[in-house]
Amino acid sequence: MANRGPSYGLSREVQEKIEQKYDPDLEQRLVDWIVGQCGGNLERPQTGRENFQKWLMDGTPKISNLICAHLIVKASILCRLINSLYPRGKEPIKKILETQMAFKQMEKISQFLQAAEAYGVTTTDIFQTVDLWEGKDMAAVQRTLMALGSVAVTKDDGHYRGDRDWFHRKAQGYRREFSQEQLRQGQSLIGLQMGSNRGASQAGMTGYGMHRQIM
Repeated sequence: MANRGPSYGLSREVQEKIEQKYDPDLEQRLVDWIVGQCGGNLERPQTGRENFQKWLMDGTPKISNLICAHLIVKASILCRLINSLYPRGKEPIKKILETQMAFKQMEKISQFLQAAEAYGVTTTDIFQTVDLWEGKDMAAVQRTLMALGSVAVTKDDGHYRGDRDWFHRKAQGYRREFSQEQLRQGQSLIGLQMGSNRGASQAGMTGYGMHRQIM
């Protein structure tokens, strides 16, 4: 994790406003979902924004070479999460390597973000790598995970594991099918913004320049 110095002045005020958007209650819901979705013996983090950040961070902690099995399971949580939403053999992230190299860990975050967007999360709901890596905006990380859960619930393809009430279903578009005859009829009508020619005829009209007969 990159080291950052203290923030001062306006930058500090901006950071405080960002941190106020972080939802501790939402954190617990997301942890419950991720643990249930990934399965295995995934260890829950301690509560708190920084603990949640470290828990999601890819890579193993910098400790001795004798790494405990449960710590290895912690690594690459985001990659495991997105892979769990696909059938076996069709996972978007093929190799999840454990590493302590910073650029490799950041690369795995980027892989998750690309896979999440391909899965159906809109671009506006995708956080930036530094939001998680440097803890700049953990509220944005929560927003991405919530959007991912919503897409998973909406797809309802059997790969979502968890309480369906944790996420809202996205609205589904209704596509109407028209026959060729209906399309041809529609082309002959003028839009209501410009009036309408429905029922229009030349009955009662006289030629240009001719006198009208007044009864």
